[in-house]
Amino acid sequence: MVTVFGSINMDLIATTDRLPKPGETVAGRSFATAAGGKGANQALAATRAGASVKMAGAVGDDAFAKDALALLAEGGADLSLTKTAAVPTGTAHILVGGDGENVIVVVPGANGEVSEADAEKAIAATETGGYLMVQLEVPPASVETALTLAKAKGVTTVINTAPLTADAARLSALADIVISNETEFELLIGRSGLSAEARLAAMHDLARKTGQTLIVTLGADGVVAVRDGSIHKAPSLKITPVDTVGAGDTFCGYLVASLDAGLDFDSALTRAAKAGSLACLKPGAQPAIPIAAELDG
Repeated sequence: MVTVFGSINMDLIATTDRLPKPGETVAGRSFATAAGGKGANQALAATRAGASVKMAGAVGDDAFAKDALALLAEGGADLSLTKTAAVPTGTAHILVGGDGENVIVVVPGANGEVSEADAEKAIAATETGGYLMVQLEVPPASVETALTLAKAKGVTTVINTAPLTADAARLSALADIVISNETEFELLIGRSGLSAEARLAAMHDLARKTGQTLIVTLGADGVVAVRDGSIHKAPSLKITPVDTVGAGDTFCGYLVASLDAGLDFDSALTRAAKAGSLACLKPGAQPAIPIAAELDG
């Protein structure tokens, strides 16, 4: 079983030929809304990958709440750990350029109401031997409580260090598996401009000190990981991206679901990298997450 403890949003998505520079206004091509939030995205990805998933988080008392949970409910995720707070549902305001790159502003809303008590409730409902996935879009004290209690219970803990915050280094030290993109990893270790060789050496050094599995996603260059002293790599598919906004979350959800299903680490890494690539072929985060049959059929 996989428990995802994290954010639930509605994404408000505008597309344009190119992203504006600071202070600039550009014409948009289209607008759409879609369910999002890194926690909900990862929960849906794990659900579509075939896992039994509990989503722990919060939505607001507004019109966005039902839509924010619609695909999770449709996919069969357990929403009994998702509460309604007396504030607006979280929103992500996303601009997508013609090359598929994006910029995002997140307004936390109900995600800011996810408490330490909610973390305690979530871990109490998580099976020993299962997996906990967290991110950094809910209060850090709540994330810390979830990670600490899960480790004590014998739950494998996974943190996606996005969006990178001042608490990322401290919180990531509490997890068994740490997933970052290359920019986040450099910020995490306080070094920038690393070559591929230097990044791998830094991953080895950190993994040796902490005993953690470290995974760095590299976009079109795939993914690299250090686990038990060994290097593991998986390629991305060769695609022309439409929208990269959900790729990282899809990777995370598929990885955890694959490990929970008993796949060996290399197979899980390869499956997750493939899923992340496929998520770039459609607009939006959750609508773009592939179902297992698209990978495994």
